[in-house]
Amino acid sequence: MSRPTRRTVLGAGLAAAGTGLLTACSGSMSGMDHSSGGAGTSPAADYIGPDSKEVGAAEALRGPGPDRRFKLTAVETPLDLGGGRTVRSWAYGDELPGKEVRVTAGDTLALTLANNLPVATSVHWHGLALRNDMDGVPGLTQRDIRPGGSFEYRFAVSHPGTYWFHPHSGVQQDRGLYAPLVVEDPKEPLAYDKEWVIVLDDWVDGVDGSTPDAVLAELSRGMGGMAGMDHGGSGSGSGSMEGHDMSNMSMTTRKSPSPKPAGPSRMLMGAGSDLLGGDAGDVGYPHYLINGRTPDEPQTFAAKPGDRIRLRIINAGGDTAFRVALGGHRLTVTHTDGFPVEHTRADALLLGMGERLDALVTVGNGTFPLTALAEGKARTALAVLRTGGGAAPTASVRPRELDGKVVHGGLLKAAESVRLDSGRPDRTIEFRLTGSMTKYDWAFNGKKYDPAQRHPVRSGERVRLSFVNDTTMWHPVHLHGHTYALADGGARKDTSIVLPGKKLDVDFDADNPGLWMVHCHNVYHAESGMMAVLGYLK
Repeated sequence: MSRPTRRTVLGAGLAAAGTGLLTACSGSMSGMDHSSGGAGTSPAADYIGPDSKEVGAAEALRGPGPDRRFKLTAVETPLDLGGGRTVRSWAYGDELPGKEVRVTAGDTLALTLANNLPVATSVHWHGLALRNDMDGVPGLTQRDIRPGGSFEYRFAVSHPGTYWFHPHSGVQQDRGLYAPLVVEDPKEPLAYDKEWVIVLDDWVDGVDGSTPDAVLAELSRGMGGMAGMDHGGSGSGSGSMEGHDMSNMSMTTRKSPSPKPAGPSRMLMGAGSDLLGGDAGDVGYPHYLINGRTPDEPQTFAAKPGDRIRLRIINAGGDTAFRVALGGHRLTVTHTDGFPVEHTRADALLLGMGERLDALVTVGNGTFPLTALAEGKARTALAVLRTGGGAAPTASVRPRELDGKVVHGGLLKAAESVRLDSGRPDRTIEFRLTGSMTKYDWAFNGKKYDPAQRHPVRSGERVRLSFVNDTTMWHPVHLHGHTYALADGGARKDTSIVLPGKKLDVDFDADNPGLWMVHCHNVYHAESGMMAVLGYLK
């Protein structure tokens, strides 16, 4: 395995010629402050920024490989959700999800995004250990891609797996701006006949005048003293969000303009899930989708009886965990968040926002529902697997497998080939998850997101992140630019559910220098302040 070599080389401070920062039309990164004071005690100038030579050195270890070129356009467009429902939203091209990007591990991905939206945007490559200046976080690793501008994302793709991409700009992810990214393994060990990429989503944009920005504005006012409706109570002391300037908390330096309040209330009250430890979510969505379709007119996937199908399941939702089952079948889980696991049998799979699970299934003869239950919200998304005759399942179908053995990423064990080498952490960083629905003041350690504050790490270290959930709400936490290991030989992941009142420790090797986000992947919690930055020290 190459990991010890990379840790040794990076720890010794290998210098290589950086490729520089590819910029948006608004110009270069020169003048951007990448080295402001951080959460630690290190001097401001000691942090490695995205345009530092160390970023180029790390990239040189990954490639370069053959170029795979793509063009993508972010546009405002009507989207057909099926069942006679058409909404106007933002998307990549005119498809929902956006067109799949597929490359092979070892390739260099070169994708140019043209921004035809009325606001600035970006692309974050969720789950990839890529070069820091391509990570797609405006105000931290790149400038905004302004309306009418474009940006070429170019980086080596070193590890196979199931990934996806979406903006890191305000709450844009909760529109139609997302698409799957599949990195094929040139030495694929699994044998199967077909692949089915399944993208789950919760949908609100364009329905009865609703937008994600309006939903955030409603949530940010909090529930105040509404008895019995508190999702948390950490006592963080950060105060009510109402009346605060939220621009400093945005995933970008330039938020989408908030429209005038429109549409019905989307604040969800009373949704509960034992699997999620209590409250299921903040937003009551009017629709839940699989591959952009409502249950009234679902996607149909065709196969032959006896086919072995690889399911690549991605939760692209904004506020919803999904429990997924294929009627009449058991699934064999093979990967989570792109990395192989010891094969595990399951009736149903649970995915928090941002998580991915791969599974194999040998399919029978007939027509079968693939149902994604919006966990705790009593609604479902639907797709159909057809291998033979039979009537298509209805929107109300609930496969019995949903109530069987449920497997999630926290229960899986890493395959031996990707287990993290044993070793004690050189550094531990504690993130206390704080906030409540009453004040909607979600944060880490009681402090809202400030891109100038960094939690220091150093190349070559084994780093432990300790997430302590002081709230009574579950949170899917995501680390950019790295894959960590769960305890006791647990799975390699980049996104994990942290249950209310619980602690989750994860370890990773600091082998990818730069400035990296850590955040809750509930888009409304993140945009309200539950984000932080890890900064590599020079």
